[in-house]
Amino acid sequence: MYIHKEGYKITFFTILILIISLALICTYIDNFNWFWYILMAGLFVFAFLIIRFFRIPKREIIHSPNQIIASADGTIVVVERVYESEFLNCECIQISTFMSPNNVHVNRYPVNGKIVYVNYHSGKYLIAKNPKSSTLNERTSVCLETENGKRIMIRQIAGALARRIVCYAKEGQQVMQGEELGFIKFGSRVDVFVPLDCDIHCELEDKVKGGLSVIATL
Repeated sequence: MYIHKEGYKITFFTILILIISLALICTYIDNFNWFWYILMAGLFVFAFLIIRFFRIPKREIIHSPNQIIASADGTIVVVERVYESEFLNCECIQISTFMSPNNVHVNRYPVNGKIVYVNYHSGKYLIAKNPKSSTLNERTSVCLETENGKRIMIRQIAGALARRIVCYAKEGQQVMQGEELGFIKFGSRVDVFVPLDCDIHCELEDKVKGGLSVIATL
């Protein structure tokens, strides 16, 4: 397990603030009571949670050209037939994963392919479980085209806590299944739109892990 590069700066400042706060308390407080002990414990817990948020566990990523893997860790909150009007302009199956602050927040490419579309949208910060968040919230949409011409869209969506979407995708880039697509900071959601003829292997409330869980088969 290691700290993701998106967390280097905030992890550094979190540890720095922790050290300075503890040093000031120990230097200027002579009579310790329960309040100060609780405060110091709270500082440790806060720093631990911030650092833990940016953790990246070591994983043996699945590599299978016919399988679609989860792009994110979290809970499946949507599995339904929809009309995707931003780029695909066709009916497809939407599979949405809600990421709580407790989940690993790196996002991964679900298949091998060429990036044919990338678009960032500014927007609201509705709770990520809200169905409207897919089209109203701040989001980044990325579409991959596989070797056999299948198109799969991934949409990173900011939630009520998330205030920054990081996306590494660039149009024309050839990417591998399981590689990092990006990172969403502090709670969010990822939608994956797959062709109608896919076999779906997940249901509502299923727990999935990015790069490990197979959610569909082409």
